[in-house]
Amino acid sequence: MSESDEPGVAAVDRALSILAAFSLRDPALSLAELAGRTGLYKSTILRLAQSLQRAGFLQRLDSGQYRVGPAGLRLATIYQHTHVTGDLLLPVMRDLLERSGESVAFYVLEGTQRVCLYRVNSDRPVAHQARAGDAIPLPEGAAGRVLAAFTGWPGEPYDTIRRAGAWISFGERDPDLTSIAAAVFGPDRHLVGALTIGGPRRRIEAAAEATRDLLIEAAGGCTRRLGGVPASGEAWAG
Repeated sequence: MSESDEPGVAAVDRALSILAAFSLRDPALSLAELAGRTGLYKSTILRLAQSLQRAGFLQRLDSGQYRVGPAGLRLATIYQHTHVTGDLLLPVMRDLLERSGESVAFYVLEGTQRVCLYRVNSDRPVAHQARAGDAIPLPEGAAGRVLAAFTGWPGEPYDTIRRAGAWISFGERDPDLTSIAAAVFGPDRHLVGALTIGGPRRRIEAAAEATRDLLIEAAGGCTRRLGGVPASGEAWAG
């Protein structure tokens, strides 16, 4: 059977093997390197690469090398915001609620706003209540400050946040509320969002240090499970 007559499923398998050949360590590969890693003939790779390029899953550089195209990022973002973050974050958020007694939220950046993607509300008579989908302008509140810091806002308090990976907001949006937020990252320092604990100011302030440490530990664990590096230390201060 000629290559032009190969079954569709086999062609898809071969195309996926080309994409799977790339890694963070080797983001660009030559035709010869792709052939070596996939076991495919160069002519097969060239033919499949044309389809992958048209669909945006592959790019050909001026050097002749190939790299993953922007369509891969789009799919990764969809997956991360639905399956990965939800499956990973919600159990962590429920644990934080149980251990702190306060409401827990996860915010993502959407333009100039932070949007509540997930929320686990405390059932205490007096608690910080919010809904998934709520949008708040940057940089208000602890989550807003954290998201602003790791998207390049200059100066203070953002330099401090980049070193610590977290921030406490004392009544910034509401004088009776306090929130603590910590950054969650994926590979290559990709900012996934901000994990937040919020509640009445008097309760949060009474246990601010312990709650902050609890949150940083949880955010760091989420980051590591997503393949990232927790934001702490001088490496994040720039």
